[in-house]
Amino acid sequence: MTSSWIVWSLRVTATVHLAGVLAQAELAGLFVTGDVDLLTWHRNNAGFTHSALYLQLVAAILLWRPGRGPLWPALVSLGLVAAETVQVAAGQDRVLALHFPLGMAIFGLSAVFTVWTWRAGRRVSTS
Repeated sequence: MTSSWIVWSLRVTATVHLAGVLAQAELAGLFVTGDVDLLTWHRNNAGFTHSALYLQLVAAILLWRPGRGPLWPALVSLGLVAAETVQVAAGQDRVLALHFPLGMAIFGLSAVFTVWTWRAGRRVSTS
């Protein structure tokens, strides 16, 4: 069975990442209402959130190997890395027609993934 520290590392990193994604949405919403200073916070939080996602990817890989857990959490995390990389580039280039809906998709997938780590992920660890 998978070591509990691996499952917990995935839970924590996914939760931290999701918190960063939620903060991104909040900061973006406040920015578009006119508080232009929050664009800097939004940019800085993007770096934090993306870094947390890389830690999530490492934890998901550890869940798979050596943890003998499923591969799909690592693939989902890798897909999120790709999506967030595009998201950052679209934001920097001000391609808002891509940036806004991609941000919502990242939020939805991150939320579902994080819930899985806390609910179904319990079956992965018992040691």
